[in-house]
Amino acid sequence: MTEVELKALHEFLAATFGATEAPRCEKISGGQSNPTFFVDYGDRRMVLRKQPQGPLLRGAHAIDREFRVLKALADTDVPVPGAILYHADADVLDTPFYLMERLEGRVFENCALPGMSGEQRRAIYFGMAEALAKLHRIEPEAIGLGDYGRPGNYFERQIARWSKQYDESTGSRISALDELVARLPSLMPPDDGKVTIAHGDFRLGNMLFHPTEPRVVGILDWELSTLGHPYADLGFCCMPWHTTPDEYGGIMGLDGDLGIPTQAEFCAHYHAQVGSDAPLLPFHVAFALFRFSVIFVGIADRVRSGNAAAANAEAVGPLAKRFAERALEVINDHPDHAGF
Repeated sequence: MTEVELKALHEFLAATFGATEAPRCEKISGGQSNPTFFVDYGDRRMVLRKQPQGPLLRGAHAIDREFRVLKALADTDVPVPGAILYHADADVLDTPFYLMERLEGRVFENCALPGMSGEQRRAIYFGMAEALAKLHRIEPEAIGLGDYGRPGNYFERQIARWSKQYDESTGSRISALDELVARLPSLMPPDDGKVTIAHGDFRLGNMLFHPTEPRVVGILDWELSTLGHPYADLGFCCMPWHTTPDEYGGIMGLDGDLGIPTQAEFCAHYHAQVGSDAPLLPFHVAFALFRFSVIFVGIADRVRSGNAAAANAEAVGPLAKRFAERALEVINDHPDHAGF
């Protein structure tokens, strides 16, 4: 933050919580997400998330929705940081922002969990499955989120949305992605009417684990959350089993017995917690890989236009083709869902 912003924030915090010394701020993320800061003010340890400055795409960076879902989940058993306040005006930091509780814990960016024992790795993955089940057990209407998105036909709408985004790309066509666009609609299972709060980016790197226990204490980054099908999140969780370490940090092909549960074991643990035994289908994982493929297409488009936000954008752009190919492998290797 600039000195002007820090002064304005200090005045705001003093008026809200009472006067004390100037806040201590540390930026902890950037890129294409909402700018996020640790903020210490007196004995309060908080996290501040704000909209980025400049023109925004319609519906993007909706931090009011992030704050709403955190507030709604506060009295449930879903592990989330406590929502403190939302400030809708741009009079303090030039854009709206909110404050939430800062939790202590561990974040694991590497899905292989280096430095851990096999037993510890297995427990961490099962802890993630348990956190996802807690989220999906919540009835959105019961906590005031019945209008948090459009219920029903989630995958149909999502396939149409991401296919359109791919069609509008300025880059060369990708044959594997073209095939996916053509095949996914026919592979989509009938809509079963299941509607839950879908996180949208539920992965190991967005979990804050207890400092010593394999238990999630905070699900982070709710920027993409909406009402959706629970298997959109579950399929997204399963991508590491179908991608290699150089394909956005997957675990496919790693040597040795790491102790990480198989995908089937992970899903069985989730099902036991959520109280459902409807199988995860190859379609659900293929859809997750398809969605990421199109996201990588968009990153490549921004690299060509000179408008890429992330420093590693040029490196991840080629992953569009590889993720589309992985999605086809999932579909082709399990035509009758056997062994999935």
